Amino acid sequence: MSSTHRTARRAAAIAALATLVAASPVTAADLPTVTATSETAALYDDEAGGHSDADDPAIWRDPAHPGRSLVVATAKEGGLRVYDLNARLVQSLAAPKPPAEDDAPGRFNNVDLVSGLRTSTGRADVAVVSDRGNDRLRIYRIAPSHPGGPLTDITDPAAPPVFSTDQTEINEQRTAYGLATWKDTTTGRSYALVSQRERTRLALLELVPAAGGTVGYRKVRTLDLPSSFRLPNGTSWTPCLEPGELPQVEGMVVDPATGTLYAGQEDVGIWRLRADLTGKPVLVDKVKEYGVPGTYDEESEECTPGADPGYGGTRLSADVEGLTLYQESDGDGYLLASGQGDNTFALYDREVSEGNEYEGGFRITAASPTLDGVQECDGSAVLNAPLGDRYPHGLLVVQDGQETPAVPDGEGGTRTATGFKFVDLGELVDATDM
Repeated sequence: MSSTHRTARRAAAIAALATLVAASPVTAADLPTVTATSETAALYDDEAGGHSDADDPAIWRDPAHPGRSLVVATAKEGGLRVYDLNARLVQSLAAPKPPAEDDAPGRFNNVDLVSGLRTSTGRADVAVVSDRGNDRLRIYRIAPSHPGGPLTDITDPAAPPVFSTDQTEINEQRTAYGLATWKDTTTGRSYALVSQRERTRLALLELVPAAGGTVGYRKVRTLDLPSSFRLPNGTSWTPCLEPGELPQVEGMVVDPATGTLYAGQEDVGIWRLRADLTGKPVLVDKVKEYGVPGTYDEESEECTPGADPGYGGTRLSADVEGLTLYQESDGDGYLLASGQGDNTFALYDREVSEGNEYEGGFRITAASPTLDGVQECDGSAVLNAPLGDRYPHGLLVVQDGQETPAVPDGEGGTRTATGFKFVDLGELVDATDM
């Protein structure tokens, strides 16, 4: 399809959607659908499954052999998984054991990549992981030809906690949570942006070479997003959470062309800010539940919502998660975000000058009784580049929070199962007129 034809179709679709949005919030039924082409084997969050819980993927492109590219994905207490483009397991790496019996174990939450990172033994492509259990980053060299690879841990053993001062604070688990990487094109330096669990704080960490080819990091600065919001009626609103918790950020991505960070505050919306954490954050879009009061019930450990005052957004249903960036060679593209509340994905224009305008969305539905759709997506990654014969137009990988068919747990229930779905990017582009 020519770019002119595609642009015309896109403009018509946006105009039609704008009319719809003006009349009522966007619902799942309004959106086009796609299906996955394959999925990873289910991960089970129980003792038999190694307490493995799928969370966040990243796609590494092999420049020499694109068809041999890899998907690196976190499994929380189950560590890290590496898959090939057929969604087959290539490597499994365990999370670190707890320092002492009563301490928190390693728990890998989010992952992102850095290409050509400077180390003391040369440049390397690496995967950077937030270890929520230990409040640290872990760095893995990506080298498919390496014996025992393709991933090798090159974390500096002296790497400090990100937010905590000692093991007691680490055990409280207000620790490293969401993560995105960023290479500053003006200086060539590489960074990780990390959010703090149950807090609104973001930290900018510079990745630095250490002895023996290992990699450490140093904290540059932090920034706290708001936890309370002034509503148009003059009242103040804070999302209903467990006592002592603040509205946290998890999904994050940096646009490398502009150094712009997009951060998903789960119960609030999507923020846009400078990746160096200077300047004033801008709320790009709000979740539908924004401004809705709630009362926390200690017995049920749930929030009972009050009357909706009508100040929320019309596209995203909380929690907002899974931010990733679809990049086009001409500078165009889209920010993708998942709305866990209604199992949808939203698309926003990549251009800041146009206010990151909403441009539609989609759902991932079942391809067959055994290849199900996507529910409660936590993390996602998209790569708009040829990946061999299987994905000549690129790939979208998303976490599926409710893997089916269900497997009995032997006690009258079912095992908690999650996984990752692989979606042909060409099919998604056709379905959504991206």
